This record gives sequence, structure tokens and C-alpha cells, in this order.
Amino acid sequence: MSTTRPYSPGDRGPEPSGASGASEEAVPAVGAATGAAAPSVPSVPSGGTSRVQGRQVRRLGLEGESGVVPLARDFTRQALYAWGWLPAASADQRAAAEDVLLVVSELVTNACLHAEGPDELRLACDNKVIRLEVSDRGTGQPAPRNPHRAGRPGGHGMFIVQRLCLDWGVVRTPGAPGKTVWAELGAPA
Repeated sequence: MSTTRPYSPGDRGPEPSGASGASEEAVPAVGAATGAAAPSVPSVPSGGTSRVQGRQVRRLGLEGESGVVPLARDFTRQALYAWGWLPAASADQRAAAEDVLLVVSELVTNACLHAEGPDELRLACDNKVIRLEVSDRGTGQPAPRNPHRAGRPGGHGMFIVQRLCLDWGVVRTPGAPGKTVWAELGAPA
């Protein structure tokens, strides 16, 4: 696998075992400058839920579906309710949940516009971080438009992801088509 992540998953400081947003099964990167990989979350049945060492995981198949952006947002909203992010008790908690929904929308929209549509949405949540992953068959490399021009239409998706997330990147598996674009956001206080 390779990733655009410039540093290792433990870069947010010391965390209890299983509390980081990265998978417990670290896989070395191939072709990454740092050798650090950001592997995807463990597989669960499509539309299903599982629990892996304190982390809750949900997965939704999107391949061939229509209306994937609202479908992905609704699926994510249901997960946020199940995981206690919603209903929000404070403005900060409400903002954190809205940020998650916005990032899901941006990642799925990018897969629709630039990669023949998304194949799957995976969500993983622990006490500190929620990790969002959108897999597709596209060959492109997502990146914020540089320089970012707020007054111009389009090209704001990855800029929004970069601004709202703790970290984000792209994972590719050598010899396999496509990629997984992932983003991590902090849990509400």
C-alpha cells in the first residue's frame, strides 16, 4: 500500500492502545516517502456494524447505487446517533457531527466527479477519532486546489476536508485498481 500521509498514525501524541484513528493492523507502505501507511478499517458486512478492540466500524456498499451522497450522509447520520455523537448536547458537539457529515459528502462527491463513483464507505469510531474512508476505482490523486480561491466555483472539496480534519490521505494497493481516500476527525468534547 502507499499513502499520501506525510507521517505515522501515532503522530497525535501518546494515546491508549486502540484509541488512535489508525487500524490496529499496521501494514508497511510501499513507495511512501516515510514508510508509514494508513490502512483501511477491518472489513464488516455491507451495511453492517462490528466492534474491533473498542472501535466501532460500519460499512456501506455504494457501487452501482444512485443518489449516493444523500445515502452516505444518511448512513453516517445513523452511525453518529448509534455512537452517541447525536443528538448533540452542545453547540460544539453539533458542529463536530456536522463536520463529519460535510466531509463524508465531499469525499463521496469527489468519487462521483473524478473516479467513476464510490464503491464503499467505511466509518470507524473510537473515543477520540472518527475515520471516514471512501473507496473507488479511480486513478486520480485528490488534492486541494492550490492556490485556493474562495470566490471561484468548484474545487473546494479537498480544501474543506483539509481544513476540517485532523489528517487525511490516500491509500493504494499495488496491483489493484483504485484507491481509498480517508479522513480523520476528532470526537466531540
